[in-house]
Amino acid sequence: MQLKAVLLSPGYLKLLLLAALVGIPVSLVAFGFVVLEHQMQHWVWTSLPFELGFHQPPWWWPLPTLALAGVLIVPVLTRMPGKGGHLPVRGLGGPPVPPKALPSVVIAALVALPLGASLGPEAPLMALGGGLALLGVARAKREAQPKAAAIVGTAGSSAAIATIFGNPVIGCVMVLEAAGLGGPQLLLLVVPCLLASGVGALVFTGFGHWTGLDIGALTLQSVPRSEVPTAPDYLWGIPLAALIAVVVVAVQTLGWTTYDFTTRRTGAHIIACAVGVGVCTAAYALLTGRSPEEAALSGQETLSQLAANPQSWGVATLVLLALFKGLAYGICLGSLRGGPIFPAVTIGAALGIACAGLPGFGAAAGLSVGLAASGAAITGLPVTASLLAILLVGANARDAAPLMLVAAVVSFVVATKLRPKPSEQAPGPVQGPASAGADPGTAQT
Repeated sequence: MQLKAVLLSPGYLKLLLLAALVGIPVSLVAFGFVVLEHQMQHWVWTSLPFELGFHQPPWWWPLPTLALAGVLIVPVLTRMPGKGGHLPVRGLGGPPVPPKALPSVVIAALVALPLGASLGPEAPLMALGGGLALLGVARAKREAQPKAAAIVGTAGSSAAIATIFGNPVIGCVMVLEAAGLGGPQLLLLVVPCLLASGVGALVFTGFGHWTGLDIGALTLQSVPRSEVPTAPDYLWGIPLAALIAVVVVAVQTLGWTTYDFTTRRTGAHIIACAVGVGVCTAAYALLTGRSPEEAALSGQETLSQLAANPQSWGVATLVLLALFKGLAYGICLGSLRGGPIFPAVTIGAALGIACAGLPGFGAAAGLSVGLAASGAAITGLPVTASLLAILLVGANARDAAPLMLVAAVVSFVVATKLRPKPSEQAPGPVQGPASAGADPGTAQT
């Protein structure tokens, strides 16, 4: 009865109304941010090379673009309030970004992501949504009712990432799972988050159709056809999921090492890290003869290409993609700004498809394991990772779901076992389970 009384109380109903109202302006700003980032990325990696006479970016293209990113982002990370927002190696945990830090979050993301940082847009979007939502709550009210303000901020994060994962439910589940709540508390938080996510998805979808602008959401238009998993799928899928977890933890370890490197002579070392990312992506292009764009950026386009035509990728190319994108990604995690999920999923998919030639193991099974295992390892949120992977494979979901769930659990357990304890990492909140039990508003960035 107490929960029912809270749900029907005038204060909670006002909170729901505020969450819905906040979802509209937050979604409009988030839509503009994602479109601008996507258009800038297209200009840097498609339009400009074409205007210079290249049918694709030449192998050396990431060297100047990432060097420029390093030079431009240093003042943001060292002088502006908020220092560009959440460090991506810390995952999705951490306190909400205060409104005064939003300019640095936006600028850092619009510098790093279009110019080739191997990171995604999800963390800046969550920070942007949470910060804007908090702006809608008067400062006095935030101080008087911190829990209500935290719920509104979390709802703002959900609205901001409503469709960047291809489905508004994923972002909502991710925010809630990262919050580490349960029981009645979960229900009190889930309703405003679902409402804000629904409003956000409506705004994203409506403006996308109206303007014709592409936001580059993480979706797969075509995937290899899967069958009901057989014994060989599990025989190979379980160790593959464990291997992917090992790779992801190794990349995170590189991220922490990079972070430690940038704490000394910060400006010069951040530029050096950005140049290092350029070297990694250029090396991939030079060794494979393919576009450096595949190893740079968030990996959304590369993931779509992998899923649509896995037979066109040789095993050596896939291994080199995982190697060099993993190195670039690890460096970015500890030095630049962006989200940690999209590149990890791409690396997992590449490793999964590279194993498609194993006896009784196909491209569809490899892709399924790669998506689920990498998502669970990088986020520490196995439910979110499973849901994302299941929705990504579309029509294959019914057959692929059992294998995906097993892969997500195996990867989550292995990554949790191998990942250093929080006390052994750099100071500050860490990802997923490490922030369990936190206030609802702490899972925004």
